[in-house]
Amino acid sequence: MLIVLHEKYAHLDRIEDLLPLSLQIVRFKIMAARRKMMRRGENQPVSVDDLPLADPAPDPEQENERRERVERLAASIARLGDRCRELFRLKLLGMSFGEIREEMNAASINTVYTWDLRCREQLKVLLEGRPN
Repeated sequence: MLIVLHEKYAHLDRIEDLLPLSLQIVRFKIMAARRKMMRRGENQPVSVDDLPLADPAPDPEQENERRERVERLAASIARLGDRCRELFRLKLLGMSFGEIREEMNAASINTVYTWDLRCREQLKVLLEGRPN
């Protein structure tokens, strides 16, 4: 920066001349930014009335899809066996597989893992509407 000042403004020999020069440079920069805003159309205010407002209510289409998914899930879970429904209930309560093993009197935790896999597969088949 100092080299640019020395080369470009060598005619300035007093330090007091730098303040008006710096103000002139700032003025030029501001005017250039203003011209750029005008060119881009950024200086035109947008009325608040022209802006679309977001509806706080849920989208009816999305709400309908969500309701249908919940109904399909509830119907599919109702078609599962007692063990699968109980396993899903305990998982939804936040129980770990070890706690579920104790609650369902399973021989080992691997048995619970197997039940979980099979129940999820059955639920997936029911949700997709494929025959068993």
